[in-house]
Amino acid sequence: MQLQPTTSTNGKIQRTRAQQEERLGWALVLPSVAIILILILYPIIYNIFLSLFTYDYAGQRTYVGLGNYASVLADHEFRTALGTTVLYVILTTLGTTALGVVVALALNKEFPLRGLVRSIVLLPYVAPVISVVFAWQFVFDPVNGVFMDIFHAKLGLFAERVNIVGDPSTAVWAAITFSIWKNFPFTYLMVLARLQAIDRNLYEAAEVDGASSWQQFKAITMPEIYYVVNALILLRVIWNFNKFDEVYLLSSNVKVLSVYTYLKAFTGSMDFGQGATLAVLQFLILIGFILFYVKKVLKW
Repeated sequence: MQLQPTTSTNGKIQRTRAQQEERLGWALVLPSVAIILILILYPIIYNIFLSLFTYDYAGQRTYVGLGNYASVLADHEFRTALGTTVLYVILTTLGTTALGVVVALALNKEFPLRGLVRSIVLLPYVAPVISVVFAWQFVFDPVNGVFMDIFHAKLGLFAERVNIVGDPSTAVWAAITFSIWKNFPFTYLMVLARLQAIDRNLYEAAEVDGASSWQQFKAITMPEIYYVVNALILLRVIWNFNKFDEVYLLSSNVKVLSVYTYLKAFTGSMDFGQGATLAVLQFLILIGFILFYVKKVLKW
């Protein structure tokens, strides 16, 4: 006669399997946790440590506690850089989002060579940043640039040739325009992917009910892409707030916080303490915004 396993034996087998799965889970997760601790958490903690000291040219450090924070917050250049950063982040985020959504809606419709056009739209995003930056610098060149040839020589909108990327008062607008042009394809691609997943029967039913295109957009399209768009806004704010390469390569006259931090820490006085302090303040500002946005807008 064959013996049947008892309830206690089944329970032990289940616990053993659960323990094995738990150990396997930890084994799979630990490499990622180690990478996060080494490449992300440690630099943050070490940067906070650096912000508590001042450094001389010989590398000698002096503990000043929160003195660097008081100096940075009282610095007029910091407030100017913060204002420039807020302007840059808001306009580039709104611009890339709005343009990306509009292009996605347009390219979601059927027309000849749609696949080719969809591919071409992605070119600004996938192109190497150094090459497109040099192209834009040539466009804005005050002597040989296309921009001045059109708006000064032909249209007469400028009384004289102006170095757009060389003048701090105009360079920020060139940087904003460049960022919108360079990064809107990412928003377009994500929104288009969501639009492709919407059930076409919803639009057909709305047409039968007599809904206009605008009513269909408000009642069907917007609710479907709402969380995608808002998640993209969050990502774009994070990326633009930390943006350095595009801005600095186009013009070092655009002193957003990332550029200002670099200039403070690695050029001129090479004040590593205040550079680290600026990085910590950027981190705190960004964390505060993320928590507010996630709770109030995304409602996660």
